Amino acid sequence: MTLRSDIEAVNSGARTAAAWLEQSLGCTSADEGLNCLTAVFADEAREAAQTVDLAPCGQVLAGVPFVAKDLFDIAGRTTMAGSILNAEHAPAGADATAVARLKAAGAVLVGLANMDEYAYGFSTENHHLGPTRNPHDPTRIAGGSSGGSAAAVAAGMVPISLGSDTNGSIRVPASLCGIFGLKPTFGRLSRAGTFPFVASLDHIGPFARCVDDIALVYDVLQGSDPFDPACVDRPSDLAGTLDRSIGRTFKVGLLDGWFRQGATTDALAAVEKVATAFANLRSANWAGAEVARSSAFCMTAIEGASFHFSRLSRQAASFDPAVRDRLLAGALMPAHLGQQVRRVRRSMIQEVDRLFRDFDLLIAPATPCSAPRIGEATIEIDGVEVPVRANLGIYTQPVSFVGLPALASPVDLPGMPIGVQLIAAPWNERVLLQAAAWLEDRGILASRPCPVPEA
Repeated sequence: MTLRSDIEAVNSGARTAAAWLEQSLGCTSADEGLNCLTAVFADEAREAAQTVDLAPCGQVLAGVPFVAKDLFDIAGRTTMAGSILNAEHAPAGADATAVARLKAAGAVLVGLANMDEYAYGFSTENHHLGPTRNPHDPTRIAGGSSGGSAAAVAAGMVPISLGSDTNGSIRVPASLCGIFGLKPTFGRLSRAGTFPFVASLDHIGPFARCVDDIALVYDVLQGSDPFDPACVDRPSDLAGTLDRSIGRTFKVGLLDGWFRQGATTDALAAVEKVATAFANLRSANWAGAEVARSSAFCMTAIEGASFHFSRLSRQAASFDPAVRDRLLAGALMPAHLGQQVRRVRRSMIQEVDRLFRDFDLLIAPATPCSAPRIGEATIEIDGVEVPVRANLGIYTQPVSFVGLPALASPVDLPGMPIGVQLIAAPWNERVLLQAAAWLEDRGILASRPCPVPEA
C-alpha cells in the first residue's frame, strides 16, 4: 500500500494528521531497542499536525510523519551530525531546504535520526551515541551513514525519511534494511542547510517502503536553490503517476567486472533475479569502475580532512577514533592527488556517457553482502578480510563519483534483506522509478518492513 490513500484521507477529513502522528510517536517510544533516533520532537510535531488538520485540503504530503538524518538543520536546534563537537555550535536559524519543502507540503517532522559521525562510515555504529540496530535482526548493523533514517522506515516508525549519500550512505542502509533509497543525480536536490562532508560528492535523498512513495517525496524535494551552488537550475523531473509498464521495454545492462568481484551469493542472487526479468538484457562493462571507486575514496579523504582540519588540530580526542584516523590519513595525502582525482573524474564521466548510449538502465549490487553483525570489524571480499566501515560501499562509490542517479531497491528473497542498484544516466531519475515500479508490480522488488520492538 502507498501513502496516497492516507494522504487523501487526511485531506478529506476522514483521518486526522494528529491521529497519524500519535501512531508514529507510539512507535518511536519503543526506539530504545533499535536506537534509530537521536531526538523526538513530540510537542512541535503535535502542533504541526494540528496545523495540517486546520489547513485547506490538497496538501501533497498532508500529515505524513517523517524523520531526517541528524545533519539536516532544524530551526532553533543545533545540528549535531553525529558528533559531540558540534554541541558548541549555535542553533540553526532555519530549516534545511529539504526539510522546509516537506513541511510546506504538509509532512510532519517527528525527529532526527542516528548516523555515523560526520557521515564518515557505512555502519551507523556511532562511537558517542551507540549503534543503530537492524530491525530485521537487532544483532546486525543497519548500514550507514544514514542508518537511523533507513531503520526508522523499515521498522514502521515513519513511512518516509531523509538521508544523505556521499559514497553510498543512502543506498547501503536501504539495501541492508530492505527498503527503497534514492540517490538522485548530483545537483538535482538542494543540500542547503545540511552539515557538509565532501562538497564534490554530497547528495541528499529519501527513503520509503514502496516506489510510489519515493516518487511522491522526490517530486516535493525538487527545485533549484540559490543557497546550494551545486543545485542545478533545470526543469523538474516530476514522477507524478508512474507508467508502471514501460520498464519492460528498457535496454538494460548488467554490470560485470568490478561489480561482481567480491559479491556474496546473496548479492549475486539479488542481481540475477532483477536482471533476468528484462528481455532486453546484455552484459555491460564499466572498465574504469575500480579506478572510480579508488578515486572517490581519495576525494573523500582529502576533502573531508580539509573540511575538518581545524577541529582535528584542536580536538582530535573528541572524534570517533575510526573517523579521526581516516581523516588524519586524508590530511597526509599530497595536494596534487586531489587534482589528479578530478582529472580522473572527467574521464569517468565521459566513459559512463558512452555506456548510456547503449543502455537505458544499469544493474549492480547495492552491497557486497547482507548486514554484518554489530561490532564486526571486517568482512571478507574475494577471500581478503577488509574493514566493514570502508568497504560496504565498494559498488556504490563509483556511481557517486560520477554523480549518476541510483535507486537502491529491495529484492524479494529469503534471509536477511539485500538490495540492488538501479542506475540511470544523469537527470533520468524517472527511468529508475519506472523500472522499479514495473519490477515491484511483478513481485521482484518488495520491501519487508518489520514491527518496531515493544517498549
